Amino acid sequence: MLPLDKISIEDIKPIKMIVFDVDGVLVPRGTKIKQRGNTTTLETKIIHKKQIEQIKELNKRGFLINISSGRGLYMLQEMFREVLSFVSLTYECGSATWYRGKIYQHINSFEYMREMLPKLKKATIKNRNVKGFEPKEFIITIHCKKPDKKIEKVVKEDKNLVTVWNGEAYDILIKKDQTKALGLRRAMKIFELKKENVMAIGDNYNDLELLQVSGMPISADKSRVQGKFYVPLKGKLLPADKLMQKVLSIVG
Repeated sequence: MLPLDKISIEDIKPIKMIVFDVDGVLVPRGTKIKQRGNTTTLETKIIHKKQIEQIKELNKRGFLINISSGRGLYMLQEMFREVLSFVSLTYECGSATWYRGKIYQHINSFEYMREMLPKLKKATIKNRNVKGFEPKEFIITIHCKKPDKKIEKVVKEDKNLVTVWNGEAYDILIKKDQTKALGLRRAMKIFELKKENVMAIGDNYNDLELLQVSGMPISADKSRVQGKFYVPLKGKLLPADKLMQKVLSIVG
C-alpha cells in the first residue's frame, strides 16, 4: 500500500464516483445506544460542516458521491440531511440504495431474518453484555460491550446466516450474499459505471468486500483492511477529510 500523498492526477482521471464508509471515515467511530424494554435511544451523529462543503465541491467537480454504511436509511438521512441532493445512500451493508427519493432494493432478507430476530431477542434477555438492538429493515444489528459467544452460537445454528463483528456490534447477514460489495455492484449499475470508475474508502472488516470491488481501494485503517492507498491515522482530521482534501487539490 502507498500513503495517500502518492495519489496522482493519473490515478484520479478514471474516477467518476467516490464511495465513503461512515463510522471511522466521515464521523468518529462509536455508537451511543441505550435500550430499556421497548424503548431504544440512539445518538444521531451529524457530519461536520467542513465535510458538507467538501462533498458539495466534489459533486460540483463532477464526482458522484455514494455513502455506504451498515446503518439504516432513516439514520443516514438524518446524518446527511444537508447533502441529500448531492449523494446516494447505500445502507444496511449493501441491502438497498436511496437516490433522490427513489429506493433500489438489492436483496430480500425477510424470510432469513423473520425467525432469527425473536430467537436473538430471547437469547439476549438479561445479557448485560448487550447494549441494544439497532432498528434495521434488512439486517439485524446487536450492539455489545464485547464479542459474545452466545449470540454467535444462536446465529451459527442457521447455515444461511453469518455474524460480522465490527468492533462495537454484530451485524447478522445472509452469508456471502448480503455485503457492501453487493450494494456497490448494484450502485455501479444504477449509474452505469465500471470498476475502474470507482474509488472507495473504508476502515473496518465489513468494508473488505467493498474495497475489493472498487477500482481504487483506499484503506482508512491499514491494520484492518488493505487498499491500493492508505490514509495515515495521525492527527485530528478524519480519513474522509484527508481524502477529499487530496482529491480536490489534485483536480484543481
